[in-house]
Amino acid sequence: MSTATATRPTRVNKPRKAWRPWGLIAWICGLIFVAPVLWMVLTSLHSEPDAATNPPSLGAPLTFDGYAEFFSGTGGAGPWPPLINSFSASIGSTLLVLLLAIPAAYALSIKPVEKWTDVLFFFLSTKMMPVVAALLPIYLVAQYSGMLDNISFLTVLYTSMNLPIAVWLMRSFLAEVPREILEAAAIDGAGLLTTLRRVVAPVAMPGIAATALICFIFSWNELLFARVLTGVVAGTAPVYLTGFVTSQGLFLAKVCAAATVVSLPVLIAGFAAQDKLVQGLSLGAVK
Repeated sequence: MSTATATRPTRVNKPRKAWRPWGLIAWICGLIFVAPVLWMVLTSLHSEPDAATNPPSLGAPLTFDGYAEFFSGTGGAGPWPPLINSFSASIGSTLLVLLLAIPAAYALSIKPVEKWTDVLFFFLSTKMMPVVAALLPIYLVAQYSGMLDNISFLTVLYTSMNLPIAVWLMRSFLAEVPREILEAAAIDGAGLLTTLRRVVAPVAMPGIAATALICFIFSWNELLFARVLTGVVAGTAPVYLTGFVTSQGLFLAKVCAAATVVSLPVLIAGFAAQDKLVQGLSLGAVK
């Protein structure tokens, strides 16, 4: 008489993972970086007397008076021309940078030119000079060419400032494009523009998005050249913010409301493209 023995599954005791504080440390660091932004937003929702109290009053009534005064342009010019100028210079320079950086990166990575390393280091060397050192020559060029207080000149200037960084970033991104699809496109008779538009651009889209976002942020936040080279007509949003510091004093709630509004485009662009930004900046990090 045979008896069937039922085999009971053996229970495997998985080793308990040691508690690692890296997640908690990351959250703490994130809160430290976000705390000033949250404080700025909270202060912008207070009245001027409540925002000026020391220590600050966290439980003060909330109001949108600071935003109403900012958009109404009380006490000075309205914010819309500087915001439009910032959008024009930032978006225009970002498009020009991508239009120039992608073919240059293609020549330095996929179809490397002779002594391409020297070309890359030349691009990098242009960022080693302090910005202040180039301020006077650029001002003289703008003055003699009649381009002072001109948003087009500022767009070209931002393009030249961001182009070296964009070429370096795009070169590393395009170096990860599989050579097989490029060879297949060449066999099908695709030219350079067709290859860039239909083959390279879709594959490297995360890198293109990351590069575009970084260039947009750098252009939007630039203050020194915009402060010196512009005036009434082409003043940008950061220049407009400096106008709140007057001899009459600092109106904290209104300044925080203005800073919140000026920071919104960068924050919205960052949140909208955060997946592309992380994917693009980590492209090629794991082999």
